[in-house]
Amino acid sequence: MTRPITPADLWNLRRVGQPEHVPNTTKAIVAVSDYHDDGKEASVLHLVDRDGTTVEITDRDVKATAPSPSPDGERIAFLGSTGEGEDSQIYVIPGSGGDAAKVTDFPRGVRTFEWIPGRNALIAAVRLYRDHLTVEATASHKADREDKTLPVVTEDRHYRFWKRWLAGETIDHLFVIDLDSGEATDLTPDIDRLIAYDDIAGTFTVTPDGTTVIFTLDATEPAWDYPEFTLHRVPVAGGSVEKIATMPAARHSRPRVSPDGSTLVYGAQFEHAYYADLVRLVSHHLATGTEQILTSGWDRSAGGWEFIDNECLVLHAEDEGHLRIFTTSLDERTPRPVTGAGSNHGPRVGVDCYWHRHESMHQPPEVAITSSGHTSLVSAFNAELLGELELRPAEEIRFEGAQGDQIQAFIVEPPEFTSDTTWPLLHNVHGGPHNGVMDAWHWRWNPQVMAAAGRVVVSVNFHGSSSFGDAFTRSIRTAWGDMPLQDIDAATDHLLGLGFIDEDRMAVAGGSYGGYLVTWITTETDRYASSICHAGVTDLLGQWASDLTEGRELAVGGVPWKDMDAVQRWSPMAHTHDIVTPTLVIHGELDYRVVATQGLVLYGTLKHKGVPSRLVYYRDEGHWIEKQTNALHWWGEFLGWLDRWI
Repeated sequence: MTRPITPADLWNLRRVGQPEHVPNTTKAIVAVSDYHDDGKEASVLHLVDRDGTTVEITDRDVKATAPSPSPDGERIAFLGSTGEGEDSQIYVIPGSGGDAAKVTDFPRGVRTFEWIPGRNALIAAVRLYRDHLTVEATASHKADREDKTLPVVTEDRHYRFWKRWLAGETIDHLFVIDLDSGEATDLTPDIDRLIAYDDIAGTFTVTPDGTTVIFTLDATEPAWDYPEFTLHRVPVAGGSVEKIATMPAARHSRPRVSPDGSTLVYGAQFEHAYYADLVRLVSHHLATGTEQILTSGWDRSAGGWEFIDNECLVLHAEDEGHLRIFTTSLDERTPRPVTGAGSNHGPRVGVDCYWHRHESMHQPPEVAITSSGHTSLVSAFNAELLGELELRPAEEIRFEGAQGDQIQAFIVEPPEFTSDTTWPLLHNVHGGPHNGVMDAWHWRWNPQVMAAAGRVVVSVNFHGSSSFGDAFTRSIRTAWGDMPLQDIDAATDHLLGLGFIDEDRMAVAGGSYGGYLVTWITTETDRYASSICHAGVTDLLGQWASDLTEGRELAVGGVPWKDMDAVQRWSPMAHTHDIVTPTLVIHGELDYRVVATQGLVLYGTLKHKGVPSRLVYYRDEGHWIEKQTNALHWWGEFLGWLDRWI
């Protein structure tokens, strides 16, 4: 007898990370985490064989993440920490398991690393304090500032990011870690520039001969104004950092070198201050500097690429609401899909297969392999709990939206759904705006949990969403609220036409840009009985306090010192005169992307107007609600508000 999923189940399910193929074997290594009742996370490494055999090789004394097998497969290095809030260090363990040796002890830890081919050594991204750019100076500064809250003084335009400060805090330097001698050598001394934001994994690589590190580095002037990353290199033996001569681009990403060392492939985005610009694959011949764009005619954005051999690559890309794995070659222009529905992350080349993570809206992530065009799950870390739960696969629908375009959406029905009665409708509105709803498992905004309480949940890939081509993504620039609102309403009309939705019991909920669109909807119509705005942009003028302000005129229509009317045209707070929809407002105090006043000004306005409203404010959270206790509380407020109004 199965049962509906609950918010608590999201924290009882085990969370499967990125599998990494172990060379010279039929195995992969993967980190799997779970949570105790007190909210503490445990993460252990598992060896997973193609036949499904799984062996746990680390114990729970060390929180083990980001495993990386040595080139010969004999050892596995990983990031580990032993205490709450402790900075991660590198550990090394025999490939079959055993005692893990801690091989670094940096005062602010390590963020990522890579093995150096042909040497018993690693390249590591080590955190150092700005203005204290040696290990010794960082250690001293860490001791001096312990238990102190220091003032922030800066002249940088870019001084914080998501929920952490950049000014006065740490940056990453690349170190060689010699595992024989224990010596650590800084390859990028005195550099006070970013090599990456938080998504640092994959931002550097070592050439197959072990002599050179190729990495991304902000090279804009002045530094910390609007970081845009370009490719650089530095000898592993030490020496000058050199910028690689490449075609002009706004941003470079994920350098990868062919096994024979001849060809560098990297990602390039060409439009400045537009994060959703398509990522093009570019090949660069290292001996001659000759370059060509490999995916110039492909209307998708490449990600996660790796060399298969000297001529071919495997990658993943969002494609019409699914994350598919593709293969291509240095001679092709259009990658070919090798996986189908669902989401398939991070392909790694194995023995006659690709290892990756697979998930869908009804399947939490598991280790999978794709071979000869067939994808199969290899691991079953959540089989026991999933056997208790009734999870309905998402139904993919199409309907006519704004400008007559076909719009895609996913519907998740409640466990007891039948079409001969009517049900409440909840719109699950995605953020971005240039993200998309993928057929993927979501640990926070989970449609299965939303539907389990007896609602039909629809997630619309409205105009502006990713994975449907560049023109579709760009179509809402300077008019954030226009076509997306039309698409949401068109989805509602389509579902009402099917006969199983109760027109008097409909709600909209979204976070970030999704919160913006939810709020904009409530300024334009009262057809929805309730709304939930989580970390929502409500005042476009006030978003000049955000951590990122570049490209705002192209995104929202103008800047206030040139055209205030353009800014206010699509700003919800300028259109609240007719708003009547009962609204739950949720925000985190540490949200530097959509600053906390965005939620507070909406709540204050609603209360002054007498609109039923409720504020949930997390003083220890940022843009996302990440702590277990807070997340369960969030779900209680979220579902409780819907129960109250629909």
